[in-house]
Amino acid sequence: MSSHGNSNSANDPRMPSAAKPFVAPMVNPQDLPVDYSGFIAVIFGIAGVMFRYKLSSWLAIIFCAQSLTNLRNFETDLKQVSMAMMFAIMGFSHLCFNMMVLLVTYLTSFMLEL
Repeated sequence: MSSHGNSNSANDPRMPSAAKPFVAPMVNPQDLPVDYSGFIAVIFGIAGVMFRYKLSSWLAIIFCAQSLTNLRNFETDLKQVSMAMMFAIMGFSHLCFNMMVLLVTYLTSFMLEL
């Protein structure tokens, strides 16, 4: 005697014909909550460029990825995330260029001593 048989389906009080699929309500884009991860990504990206902190640039990229996974308003959020990503990339390129300049000056001073 199994309780999962067809005999129980006749006594089921639920009405499958009354079930309706869930439809998300339409929300105005101005009423959406703020994308904090996108905002934090912009802040860390600017800090990475201005202060040349590699950690800030990495955190900006991490928060950009988090913001991309949670996009609500595609147009507005994508602009914010792309701006944060550009700041993070500029921070990394600034660091690489600075390291190359230091390396070249070190090598030229070493060559002049010979």
